[in-house]
Amino acid sequence: MTLLLLEALGALIILVLIVWWTMFSGRPNGELPPDETADKVDREKK
Repeated sequence: MTLLLLEALGALIILVLIVWWTMFSGRPNGELPPDETADKVDREKK
């Protein structure tokens, strides 16, 4: 039983590391700035 719990914990840790890696290892300055063309389209609709 302990082995199953350790294996599940290990899988959870690996999953968290993969999610962390994919979230924060992309662009060096974080997310891209918002697209200005989307703002223009929103203003034209009003």
